[in-house]
Amino acid sequence: MVSTTKAAPVKRTKKVAAKNATTAKTRTPKPRARRTSKWDVSERDWARYQKHRTPEIRQKLLNKYLPLVRNVASRMAMGFPRSVELSDLINTGVIGLIEAFGNFDRARGVKFETYAVPRIRGAILDELRALDWVPRSTRAKSREIDRAHTVLENKLGRPPEKPELAKLMKISLEDLHAALGDVSGTSMLSLDEVVYREDDNRQVPRIETVVDTSVHSILGEIEKGELRSFLVVAIDRLTAQEKLVIALYYYEELTLKEIGEVMSISESRVSQIHTRAVSKLRGMVREKFALTG
Repeated sequence: MVSTTKAAPVKRTKKVAAKNATTAKTRTPKPRARRTSKWDVSERDWARYQKHRTPEIRQKLLNKYLPLVRNVASRMAMGFPRSVELSDLINTGVIGLIEAFGNFDRARGVKFETYAVPRIRGAILDELRALDWVPRSTRAKSREIDRAHTVLENKLGRPPEKPELAKLMKISLEDLHAALGDVSGTSMLSLDEVVYREDDNRQVPRIETVVDTSVHSILGEIEKGELRSFLVVAIDRLTAQEKLVIALYYYEELTLKEIGEVMSISESRVSQIHTRAVSKLRGMVREKFALTG
C-alpha cells in the first residue's frame, strides 16, 4: 500500500542562508564592455603619432576621424535647405578637421573630438556664408519673421494676418511688406526636385512643369482668335450707348470724364454704363466658352 502522506518541507537552516548571502556578496560583476565610437582613437595611436609624426600615421589618424565629420555635417544638413548638398558639407568639414588636427594640443587634457567638432562646424558655416549671395541682414529678417509667424500660429491656432505679424514684430505694415519682399528673393528651388503635377497628380521633375511664357503656342493663338471673333459679335448685341462707351474707353482710350463730356452725361453715369456693358460681355463669353471662372 502506497503512503499518501506528503513529505514535510525542508527548512533552510541559518547556515545555508548565510552561506548564500556571502556568496552573493563576493560574486564579482562582469565587467561592462567599453562603448566606443566609430572615430575612437586609442592613446597608443596618438602616442605613436607624437613620437614619429610621419605623414602615414597622420593620414591614418585623420581617416579614423572622417566619420566624425560626416556625423557633424549630417546633423547640420537637417537645418539647411535641400539645395545644400551633404557631400559639399562633408568636404568643407574635412578642411576644418585638418585645421583642428594641426592646432590640437593633447597636453591640455581635452579629447580631440571635443576640440574638433566646433572647428568642423565653424568651417562649414564659414563656407556657406562665403557662398551665400544674400546679405546677413536679410537672413536675419527671414529668421525673425519665421519665429514671429510660429509664435502667432501656435497662439491663435491659425496662420496669422500680416497686421498681427507686424504688431508682434513691433514694425509698421509697410516695413513688413518691404521685409517680405526682400526675403522672397532668397528662396531657391531645385529643377531636379520631384514634384506633383496639378493636372494628373503625377510625380515629375520640377523642370517639366516650367512653362516658357515668351513662346506663343499654336493652340493659344487659335483660342485668342476665337475670343476676338466672338467679342465682335457680343459687342454688336449691346445697346448703342453701351457700344459707344466701350469704343471710346478701349479703342479711343478716353477717360470716363472725357467720355462723359462727349456724351453730355455725368462721369458716374458713364461708369454705370461701362460696368453694365462689361458684365454683359463677360456673361456672354462664359456662356459661349463654358467658363466657370
